[in-house]
Amino acid sequence: MKEAYKLATEAPGTIITDMPVYKPELLGLDEDSKVLLFNDGAVTGRTAAARRIIGETGVDVNEYRLKISEAVFQGRTKKMCHAQAIVGLDKDFTVKAHLCTPATYANNMYSWLLNFQVINEEVAKMYNDSKVYDGEGDLYIYSDPDWSHPDHPLGLCVFDTAHNCACILGLRYFGEHKKGTLTLAWAMANRHGYASCHGGQKRYNLPGGKSFVAGVFGLSGSGKSTLTHARHDGKYDITVLHDDAFVISGEDGSSIALEPAYFDKTADYPLTCEDNKYLVSLQNCAATIDEDGKIVPVTEDIRNGNGRAVKSILWSPNRVNKFDEPINAIFWIMKDPTLPPIVRLSGAELASVMGATLATKRSSAERLAPGVDPNALVVEPYANPFRTYPLANDYIAFKKLVADKNVDCYIINTGEFMGKKVTKEITLGVLEAVVEGKTEFKQWGPFSDIEIMEIEGFVPDFADSNYVDQLQKRMQERVDFVASRETAKGGFDKLPADALEALQKVVEESKRA
Repeated sequence: MKEAYKLATEAPGTIITDMPVYKPELLGLDEDSKVLLFNDGAVTGRTAAARRIIGETGVDVNEYRLKISEAVFQGRTKKMCHAQAIVGLDKDFTVKAHLCTPATYANNMYSWLLNFQVINEEVAKMYNDSKVYDGEGDLYIYSDPDWSHPDHPLGLCVFDTAHNCACILGLRYFGEHKKGTLTLAWAMANRHGYASCHGGQKRYNLPGGKSFVAGVFGLSGSGKSTLTHARHDGKYDITVLHDDAFVISGEDGSSIALEPAYFDKTADYPLTCEDNKYLVSLQNCAATIDEDGKIVPVTEDIRNGNGRAVKSILWSPNRVNKFDEPINAIFWIMKDPTLPPIVRLSGAELASVMGATLATKRSSAERLAPGVDPNALVVEPYANPFRTYPLANDYIAFKKLVADKNVDCYIINTGEFMGKKVTKEITLGVLEAVVEGKTEFKQWGPFSDIEIMEIEGFVPDFADSNYVDQLQKRMQERVDFVASRETAKGGFDKLPADALEALQKVVEESKRA
């Protein structure tokens, strides 16, 4: 870590702020280490259009083999850095990862080591004692942000998850490297009976030795990190697993975090906010000089729309790497204006397929291709745009959790309901009611498998033809999405018949409203 820090401070463009790293010795850093800031020019978000998955229909292996070998050749004269880290924080699921990147982008390497688990003596022992998965090697990622090619003006990310390797070319944003690494780890977990999760998970430690494990699933910016870390004004004793990446065992329902640190937006945290004490590295923020002449970041999104930071593991005071207790409830976070703040789903098929048709708005963490409407609602199955294996695998994994492990399933809307904002206080209130078992759910309108907790000001009016029309359209869009998977990508993401049937039932019932 000390070598990575030194290389990052020497990289051109690095701003060494005057903010000290909190308890640096626990992170493997020197006592006088400072928070580092690095900006990526115009590229300040992930680029889905750059991703190519080996094995998907239309992806020519020979084409990308040649492009990658040429990219590596072009990088031969550069000073490169090689870093190793551990992904997966428990001996039941852990894998070593390697990142090779130019020294001029040592900030990405430094943040990558901070985000994942740097290999120290304790971690090395855990890794050496960990479960061995047959046929699996380490994860390997080659990165060259300066690469360019006329065929790929937005850059190129190639994933060969069957062989645990990836190439990230022409992309500077640290989030590409973080999520690229997780893409490989999630694919490996999927091959070995885990549900791969892009979400947050926390445990409410209740009186009498009871507990309630809740998983919240949503895209970046949906509120999953906020909900995961919410302390409910100290009302509960809470333990956090993680707010972005974990896996759930299909055998016993236990969960394992994949990374120790947190990659969070900075705009929600003004400079003097106590949470900023845990910053270690920053991306895409402005900097200024304060009244004492010290260099400090401007955490609000003034410079661009996606200021980001790596916060250390110390940010969450009650943090563990594994929940042995099985998950109790899944909450799909959807910014769908036709949905009330919370509904409960019955039946494993409907519960899982609603996750497969999770509807939300795009976040500022995404760099969109020309012509893509950033305000349009989109469907992102299980809030995980980083899947490289068939969608049916996730559908079956989550269906199994609901059917075999008695996991309850809810949809929470953190956006607007017919133009009225669902506040954070409302969302936290419904979570508290579920955790404490004080909910009053009733059948929602014409739906036999969906129940509603009625909240004043957010009760759907089925006498309102405009509302009913919009609701039917949103439900039909889910049906259309699942049906489109039959042929999209050559049927790679085709879902089992019972998934479509569960949604079609909801659409037919909506017509009776």
